[in-house]
Amino acid sequence: MGRVLRDLQRKCPKPGEVLQHLFSLANRILEEKKVDHHKVYSIHAPEVEYISKGEVHKRYEFGCKVVLVSTSKENWVVAADAIHGNPYDGHTLEQSIEQTERVTGWRPSDVYCDRGYRGVKAEMGETKVHLTNKRKGSLTRSAWRWLRRRAGIEPVIGHLKSDTRLDRNYLLGDEGDRINAILSGCGFNVRKLLRAFFLFLLFWLDFDSANPTKGRLPPPLTGVLLKCRLFQGRLF
Repeated sequence: MGRVLRDLQRKCPKPGEVLQHLFSLANRILEEKKVDHHKVYSIHAPEVEYISKGEVHKRYEFGCKVVLVSTSKENWVVAADAIHGNPYDGHTLEQSIEQTERVTGWRPSDVYCDRGYRGVKAEMGETKVHLTNKRKGSLTRSAWRWLRRRAGIEPVIGHLKSDTRLDRNYLLGDEGDRINAILSGCGFNVRKLLRAFFLFLLFWLDFDSANPTKGRLPPPLTGVLLKCRLFQGRLF
C-alpha cells in the first residue's frame, strides 16, 4: 500500500479534492499503531467508530451511538439521534430531553434510564431522572412498576433494527447517520399508525357485515381509539 501511495503521489503532484482525501486517508492507515485511538475502520465510511458493548456474545460493534426516547405506555418513538465521538451515555441525556421537547412541544416529567446513565443528575430542570439500579424494597409499588416498564424500550430497539433498517445505514457521512436514525423512528411510528388504521377498518367491515344498522361505532372500536394516545408524560 505504501509503494502504491508513493507512486500515485509522484504521478499526481496536484491531486484533486477527492484524490487528496483518499491520500490523507491512506496516510492515516499507514501511520496507525496498535494502541492508537480513532482508527480508520472503513474506507468508504471513515466516521465509523469502535464501540465496546461489554456483552459476552457480542463484545464490540462498529458504527455510532444512537439515542432513543419512547413514551411510557404505547412505546411511540418521540426522539432519535445519532451521536458521534462515542460519548458517555449520561452526557447525551440532556440533548435527548431537549429534542423530545422540540419535537413534541412538551417536556417530560419523568425519565427512566438504564445503568449506562449512572452519574447523571437526579433532576434536569423540571424532569426527574430515575435509574434502574435500585432495590425493590426502597421504592413504592407504583414507582417499582414504572421502573420495570423501562424494559419496554428494548423490543422497540429490536424492531427499529430489524424492521426500519437502523442496524445498517446506507447514507453518507455524519448527517446521513442522523437522517437514518430519525427516519427509522418515523417509520416505526408510521407502522403503528397503519396497524391501528387497518384494525379500525377490519372492525368496521366486520361490524358492517354483521349489523347493517348505521350510525354508531362497534364496541371494540373504543379500545382501539384509546390505544392511539400519543404522549403520556413519562419517557424511557
